[in-house]
Amino acid sequence: MAAIYNPRYETIAREELQQLQLERLQATINRCYKNVPFYRRRLEALGMEPEDFQSLDDLRQLPFTTKQDLRDSYPYDLVALPLREVVRFHLSSGTTGSPTVIAYTANDLAHWTELVARNLVAGEITREDVVQIFFGYGLFSGGFGLHQGAEAIGASVLPVSEAELPQQVKIMQDFRSTALIGMPSYALAIAEAMEAAGVDANSLSLRVGLFGAEPWSEERRQAIEERLHIRAYDIYGLSEMGGPGVSGECPERCGLHLAEDHYLVEVVDPATGEPLPEGEEGELVFTTLTKEALPLLRYRSGDLSALDSAPCACGRTVARMRRVCCRTDDMVIIHGINVFPADVATVLASFPEVSEHFQLVVEQVGVLDELEVRVELAPQFFSDTIRGLEGLEQEIADKIRANLGVGVAVKLVEPKTIERSIGKAKRVLDLRDKE
Repeated sequence: MAAIYNPRYETIAREELQQLQLERLQATINRCYKNVPFYRRRLEALGMEPEDFQSLDDLRQLPFTTKQDLRDSYPYDLVALPLREVVRFHLSSGTTGSPTVIAYTANDLAHWTELVARNLVAGEITREDVVQIFFGYGLFSGGFGLHQGAEAIGASVLPVSEAELPQQVKIMQDFRSTALIGMPSYALAIAEAMEAAGVDANSLSLRVGLFGAEPWSEERRQAIEERLHIRAYDIYGLSEMGGPGVSGECPERCGLHLAEDHYLVEVVDPATGEPLPEGEEGELVFTTLTKEALPLLRYRSGDLSALDSAPCACGRTVARMRRVCCRTDDMVIIHGINVFPADVATVLASFPEVSEHFQLVVEQVGVLDELEVRVELAPQFFSDTIRGLEGLEQEIADKIRANLGVGVAVKLVEPKTIERSIGKAKRVLDLRDKE
């Protein structure tokens, strides 16, 4: 059996888990009703009191909490405790719009540390590892949460954070880093920097990597593993739930194990909000079960996934979520067709002449919206032959049309032309007139 950080809850029986969830849900709703006017008003509008929630299904009577609700409550209106009990604040990194405030009590931080530790152990990180973290520190929650979790399992931590690429490579060499934690897009940027400096991945001590904070495909996982010579795992979190630690892959890599003792997870139809059956893809909706400072009820994540509650071969019994490759707010609608960056990435992966770095640019031409896919040529295929490039651009455009049903313009650009980012890769550039 694979290593498990907290067998008591990661291998809990489903019936016992549901009873625990109900008890914690009732306590959370009671906390929200008493201490958060926003939620008290919602319950009163429905003619409900905390005592009316006698089953997990009763939660569905409540309306959703949205990102806009958090923005409208800036900075303290959703905080459920006096500020003297809040020991830390972070801000959401924000895929779209302005950031939101996240608050933590000392217990919240302790829970967060444990949940991240669960993910790290599931991803084969041990106390013997030297962990290089290149998530940002500061108001963004990612770096701190993963740092805390790594220290909790006894690993040595290198908080490299937003250091420049050459320094990332030097630190990997000098400190013999064995594990990398950060964004998958930046992991590939590190691989580029290594190759440019003539550093052979075989000369390093790397063996494993945990990556998240942005959707990434199996093709990208394969590229990371081949270029860095590591085994790559997906981790998932969102700032509104406290940060990383919500779920993570185990060595079976057949879905990300959810911390169901801390989060009640629903999957709903993004258009109607109606619950969907297990195994069907929809939008993930989270309710916190243990958060003290900022409890949230039915928070719409914007992430698309599906759930599987069958026990895993690794020994864990908590539900698994399918890897998130799409977000509802990453979607681009062109001529009535929904286009996700992850779908474009899948098409581009079939062309060895281009790299993993691309951007979707939306512009208004006349009265119509047009989509241009800008993608970097792979360095080994870079050529000045204009005719050859035009032919490749058309070939890629044709395949995107065939696979996604939408006509696009493809523009090949020189290697390293598209901006790299420590944070989430900016896949969509919308140049339309917002007015």
